[in-house]
Amino acid sequence: MADKTTLKYTAEHEWIRVEGDLAVIGITDYAAEKLGDVVFVDLPAVGAALSASTVVGEIESTKSVGELFAPLDGEVVEANDAVVDDPSLVNSDPFGAGWLVSVRYEALPDTLLSWDDYSKLVGE
Repeated sequence: MADKTTLKYTAEHEWIRVEGDLAVIGITDYAAEKLGDVVFVDLPAVGAALSASTVVGEIESTKSVGELFAPLDGEVVEANDAVVDDPSLVNSDPFGAGWLVSVRYEALPDTLLSWDDYSKLVGE
């Protein structure tokens, strides 16, 4: 599991782990808990261009269907096929094996939150 304090976050409950010019993206444990048991994940294809704040995928649970928003502009270089095959990874390991996509980006938006800011947002 990643060190939550080293990640960036969005108000839409996504996390971003920066690895050079790549951003690995997933949803937070808070979001996974609120969704309930995740049963379906639809991710953007490799090569897809992402625009920040646009809907790029879907996460369906036994409770609801949630949209996956792009937290930044970039190109998808990898989608986590393991999550597509076993959506429960989003619940069991949201900061590890439950990551969603890896995106090549040029700049991080200045709207991203630190761990402290995100914790305040969700009341932790």
